[in-house]
Amino acid sequence: GICLTAASLLGTVISAVVLGIFIHHRSTPVVRANNSELSFLLLVSLKLCFLCSLLFIGRPRLWTCQLRHAAFGISFVLCVSCILVKTMVVLAVFRASKPGGGAILKWFGAVQQRGTVLVLTCVQAAICVAWIVSATPEPQKNTQYHNDRIVYECAMGSTIGFSALLGYIGLLAILSFLLAFLARNLPDNFNEAKLITFSMLIFSAVWVAFVPAYINSPGKYADAVEVFAILASSFGLLVALFGPKCYIILF
Repeated sequence: GICLTAASLLGTVISAVVLGIFIHHRSTPVVRANNSELSFLLLVSLKLCFLCSLLFIGRPRLWTCQLRHAAFGISFVLCVSCILVKTMVVLAVFRASKPGGGAILKWFGAVQQRGTVLVLTCVQAAICVAWIVSATPEPQKNTQYHNDRIVYECAMGSTIGFSALLGYIGLLAILSFLLAFLARNLPDNFNEAKLITFSMLIFSAVWVAFVPAYINSPGKYADAVEVFAILASSFGLLVALFGPKCYIILF
């Protein structure tokens, strides 16, 4: 628990530092060329991803059981939807640079970008609300795995709700990867697609490995597996997307 908490706080601090670097250097070509507004929102969402893992640590209470998966699901959809929109913008800008392609940019302005991220995130919020209302997760006593002591854990409430939450994140991640993969060979001015492709590979690998590990982990161990997956995928996105940019900015 201590190690996972420390890793969560470390990720939060690193995300805050990177956000500070990007804000301080927001007028530089590196930041401006990579859609600074979505980059800022992406870093904020990564901070939320790191922080939401803290809800899985410690003795479960009703509010933490209800909030933990909702916070996790909404934070990650906000993060992945930012990546998806950034990829769409990369493709749109490249298409617009060709003769007769200027009209396409009107569909990818700042308002449309914010609206797309908002709508995609609201869909996940609706899934979470429906899950909590129909079959709310709540604390329960478990004596199945330890006869000599009682283990408090969060009952999931509905496997359908959890599956829908993960499935929606997976759908957005696959779309992001496919679009970034299509854009990977664009000229250097648009090469953020390569970073997005690599980051989504890491993200997908972590969560593909998570599913069987989670299913086969009893009780509190399942929570530890989920926290590890949250932290591993968050660090993967943070390093893959922002590590090269910070290196260019600072060095």
